[in-house]
Amino acid sequence: MMTWAALAALLLFSAATYALGRRKLTASVARDARPHSRPGYHGAYVMLWVAVPAALVLLAHAAFGGRAESALLRSEVPAAVAALADQQQTVFFDDAHALAGGGQPSETLYSGDLRTALDAKVAEAQRLQQALRYGVLVLAGVLAIGGFFLAFRRLRPEFRARNRVEGWTAVLFIACSVVAVLTTVGIVASLAYESWRFFQAVPLLDFLFGTQWDPQIAMRADQFATAGAFGAVPLFAGTFLIMLIAMVVAAPIGLFSAIYLAEYASGWTRAIVKPLLEILAGVPTVVYGFFAALTVGPLFRAFFNGIGADLVGGRFNELGLYLSQVQNQMALVAGAVMGIMLIPFVSSLSDDIINSVPQSLRDGSLAMGATRSETIKRVVLPAALPGIMGAMLLAVSRAIGETMIVTMAAGLQAKTTLNPLDTVTTVTVQIVTLLTGDQEFDSPKTLSAFGLGLTLFAVTLMLNIVALRIVQRYREQYD
Repeated sequence: MMTWAALAALLLFSAATYALGRRKLTASVARDARPHSRPGYHGAYVMLWVAVPAALVLLAHAAFGGRAESALLRSEVPAAVAALADQQQTVFFDDAHALAGGGQPSETLYSGDLRTALDAKVAEAQRLQQALRYGVLVLAGVLAIGGFFLAFRRLRPEFRARNRVEGWTAVLFIACSVVAVLTTVGIVASLAYESWRFFQAVPLLDFLFGTQWDPQIAMRADQFATAGAFGAVPLFAGTFLIMLIAMVVAAPIGLFSAIYLAEYASGWTRAIVKPLLEILAGVPTVVYGFFAALTVGPLFRAFFNGIGADLVGGRFNELGLYLSQVQNQMALVAGAVMGIMLIPFVSSLSDDIINSVPQSLRDGSLAMGATRSETIKRVVLPAALPGIMGAMLLAVSRAIGETMIVTMAAGLQAKTTLNPLDTVTTVTVQIVTLLTGDQEFDSPKTLSAFGLGLTLFAVTLMLNIVALRIVQRYREQYD
């Protein structure tokens, strides 16, 4: 709480220094020649030197102050605590930290030497909290005041404040880029490392081409590499089946709606229909999951059960018996609802791409006697084909990574099937299932989630590369 109050005070102080910097330059301009930079740049220069170093110190304390305090608190372990098990020592120090902050300890009862050690550690934790807190506040204050005097004394009409402020901006952009790159590298590195641990226990070929998926936790140490089956083909088949159904729904509806909005709709129709269509992109996937489980699933089950009841006892008796036993959860339900979710992805991107085709191509085609539909089919769509293919592959990547709809509408049973009426599961659903709850990353069952994640990452990366290559290879330049 004190950190955020200090940040608020720093913000007010920075605003005041900004006004002082502007005022100093304005007063100098009244006496001297025209300045190099506008007054706002001079005020921003002072404000940056006041705010940035102090804010970094305060934010670092907010992010890492608790860890530093905990590390200092555990640097000296009392003899009574050293006799405890590692888990009990962790509980002891957590209780000391909680009591020092005014919280409540756990249900563990302390007595004798252990109680004395707890009281001593609580007092030490309180001293550490105060020392770190006030030390950080003093350091931030010194940096803010020092930055003000350092920057304020440099303000003159000939001072290149704009260049300095733009330099700060460039550093900010570079820092953001570096953070983005390092985040990506960290994600890939952690995924690759845990996947490497998994593939040490389960051979890669068995994972990629095995047809049985039944991960289990080893009960003994000698079962580490033998517990369960880790063939991912059923997961790949389920993912592909649901993705295929979703694209069968989303591709034609999205593309045809984009053609209508771009080529046929009037201005007011487009202004109403396109925002309504794009609302689908903002609906949370859990809402689509509820819609699939509570509405679409029962409707499909009633439809197929009705057909099955009509076929029972006739020539197609076996098919009728199968259809009459269809349940709410099936790949068709998940794929159909996911296709509805993907419509705005295909429609919006395709609409923008079709609108980017030069009007001169349409006018030339119409001038040659072609109809509007012939112009769309033979001129507009070929010109927009690279972008449309990129939109389709983006929708495919989105379908492969969807989780909630599949969990609620397709079931959790791993099957190698292309029957849309069967319950299936996907790679993302299994990742969530494997990592749900308290898990220890020392068994193939838990580590298999990283193998699945790495495979999913490789597939989506390949799709993005293919989309980029399609756009680069078939892109046409128009004057």
